Order: sequence, then C-alpha cells, then structure tokens
Amino acid sequence: MLVPSLLIAGVVLLALPALVLGARGLFRHRGYSAAEPGDRASVIVIVVLRALLLVLLLVVSALVLVSTVGAMAVDVELHGMVYVLFVLDLLIAALVLLTWGRRDRRPARRRATPARR
Repeated sequence: MLVPSLLIAGVVLLALPALVLGARGLFRHRGYSAAEPGDRASVIVIVVLRALLLVLLLVVSALVLVSTVGAMAVDVELHGMVYVLFVLDLLIAALVLLTWGRRDRRPARRRATPARR
C-alpha cells in the first residue's frame, strides 16, 4: 500500500502542477517579434510541440492514476509497466517545469530615490 500511495502522491504533487503551469505558459514566447514573418513558422511549431507534450503528460498521468487507484481498490499488485510510465510521467513533468512551465522572473525593482553621486 505504500508504493501505490507514493505513485499517486508523485503524480498529484509534480505532474498535475506541471500540467497547469505548462498550459499557462503555452503561448508565452520570449524574443518573438510580430514584425518579422520568419518568426511565425517557428512559433507555430513550438506551440504545437508543446501542446502535444502536454497532451502526452495528461494521458500518462491519467493512466498512472487510474491504474494505481484501481490496483489499490481491488488489492492487486501493480504491473511493471505502471512504474515505467510513472518515471516517464515524472521526466515529462520535469521537462515542462524546467523549460516553459516556470514563471518569469520579475525585473529588479529600482529604488524610489536615486543613489547619491
């Protein structure tokens, strides 16, 4: 009962927040200029690949959660593939969080009074 609980906690605490943060940062692009038409194709490719990765994260997370909760309810042992999918889920979540899912740093705030010279 301990290992399936850890699998559920890992998905709920890492993969689902990564899914939410990744969806929020899906259309955020640093350095994109609407004036240059050459940038448009690369942005479309990036958005499509990010969306596919988020769908993969959703599917793998749902599969791990459903199989783990089902195995706990019926009291059977988990299949080995569930552990492989769990590791894949954590790797995809880490990829999302470390690339476009994180929040942008705010610029340093300037003081109200200028420094003495």
